[in-house]
Amino acid sequence: MRLSVERKPIRVNPDPKRVIARFFFNGNDRAKEVLQRVMSLSEDAAFGIISPLLQEYSKRHRNITRVLNRHCSKLKPLFAELGIDFDSLSVNRKLLIGSYFTHEYSIESAAFFNPSVIEDPDQTELEEGQRRVIISFRAVGEGHISSITFRRALIDKFNNITVQPAGSYIDEAEIVRNAVYNKKLFFEKAAITQINIDILSELESKLDHHFEYANLRRIILDSQRLQENDMKKLEYDKILWLADSYYEIVFSLDTDISDRVIFPISEYERKGIEDARFVKFTDDDGESVYYATYTAYDGSLIMPKLLQTSDFYNFKIMPLYGAGAQNKNLALFPRKINGRYAMISRIDGWTNYIMYSDKINIWEKPQSLQKPKFSWEFVQIGNCGSPIETKDGWLVITHGVGPMRRYVLGASLLKLDDPEVEIGRLKEPLLVPNSDEREGYVPNVLYSCGSIVHNNKLIIPYGISDSSTSFAEVDLDELLAKFKEDGLE
Repeated sequence: MRLSVERKPIRVNPDPKRVIARFFFNGNDRAKEVLQRVMSLSEDAAFGIISPLLQEYSKRHRNITRVLNRHCSKLKPLFAELGIDFDSLSVNRKLLIGSYFTHEYSIESAAFFNPSVIEDPDQTELEEGQRRVIISFRAVGEGHISSITFRRALIDKFNNITVQPAGSYIDEAEIVRNAVYNKKLFFEKAAITQINIDILSELESKLDHHFEYANLRRIILDSQRLQENDMKKLEYDKILWLADSYYEIVFSLDTDISDRVIFPISEYERKGIEDARFVKFTDDDGESVYYATYTAYDGSLIMPKLLQTSDFYNFKIMPLYGAGAQNKNLALFPRKINGRYAMISRIDGWTNYIMYSDKINIWEKPQSLQKPKFSWEFVQIGNCGSPIETKDGWLVITHGVGPMRRYVLGASLLKLDDPEVEIGRLKEPLLVPNSDEREGYVPNVLYSCGSIVHNNKLIIPYGISDSSTSFAEVDLDELLAKFKEDGLE
C-alpha cells in the first residue's frame, strides 16, 4: 500500500504580466537603418515619441530609462561605423534609440514548473515553529526559453504554507565577467563541445596556464581578423561563448526575491536554464553557502553548470567538468562525505549514478547507483533534488517514468557514511498525478527539484504537468518506517 500523502490546498500559478525589458537586435544592417531613421528626426519629434513611451512603460518596469540607456550604449560600435558621435546625442534621443532596440519578454507565459525549496538566509522575526523559505521555479516564455525565478514563502508551526505575492517588477542582474580560467580545464571542456581542434590548439599555445576573459577575447579577435573562412570564424566565436559561461551576476539590493530572474546569458544557455536544484551546503568548518546545479541548453548541447550564492543577490556561475558532469539531473549532497564532495547524476539519461570529488567543479568516475526496478520507473529513474540527511540515511526523492510517459515521484534511502549503498526504495510511488493534475503544458507529469523537512514533515513542492506548482506533505517517521517495510526486494 502507498503511504498517506497530504496535498496542500495551494497552487502557485504563472503570471504572464511578469515581463522583463530585453535587448532586441535584428542584425547590423537593419540596426543601422533604424539608427539612421531615428537620427533624421528633429529633437522635438524625438521628444514627442519618447515622452509618452516613458510614461506608459515606467508603470511596467522599475527603471525603464536605465534599461533604454543601457540598450542604446550596446550600439556604440554601429554609431562609430556610421560616423555618429555617440556622446553628443541628447538624452531623449538616446532613450528613443534604446526603445527601438528593446522588447518585453513574458518569462512565465508558456510554462511554470519544477520547483526547488531551500531555507531562506533570513530567519529573523519569526515565531517558534515557523520557517521562511525560498522557492525557485523553471519559468518558460516565448521560444521555449527557460529561466530561474523565485518566490518567498512562510511555513508555520502547523506546516501551513503561505507563498508571498510576487512583486510588480522584474529585474535582470548586472553581469560581471572577472573569471580567471584554468587552461587545462577550459580546453578540456572546449573539446567536448566539438570545437575545431586546430583552432583550439592554436589558442591554447597563446595562453598562459591561467588567463582572464579580456586576454582570451583579445587573442580571439586578433585571430578572427586574419581568418577569411566564415565557418572557422564561427569556431572562434564558439570559444568565446564557452568563456561566457563563467560569470557573476549581481542584483540590486532594493529588489524583492520575486523581482529577480536569472535569464540565459551565455550562448551555450541561449535556449534555457533548466531545473535548478538548490541546496544549502555546510562545509566542515560549519560555514554554509547555497549551491544550485542546473542544465544550460543551447538547442543541441547540454552543459551542466553550478551556481553559488550566500545571499541570493550575488551569484557566481561556472560550468562543471569531467566524465560525471554530463547530461541532466545533477544534485549535490548538502555536506562532504568522508572528506569529499558527493553528487548524484544521470549521465546516461535514464539511471542514477553517484560520484565524489575533491573539487566542487570537477567530477570524474561516476558509479552506478540505481536502475529502474518497478513498472512505474521502467523508462527512467532520476533524482528530484539534493539528498536530505535523516537519522536513518540519505533520503532521495526520485522521479520515475512509466507507461504513457507518466512521471511520478518515488523515494529511496542511502547509507549515511557510504551513499553508494541503497538501503531502501519504495515499491510504490510516493505521489502520482491525480485527476486535477494530469492536464497542462506537458500532461501526466509530476516533478520536483528539491524538498525540505520542517517539523518532522517532508514538504515536497512539485510541478503539475509543467503548468503550475503545488505542495505535498509526508510524515518523515512514517516514510522512514516504510523503507524498512519495503526493503530492497
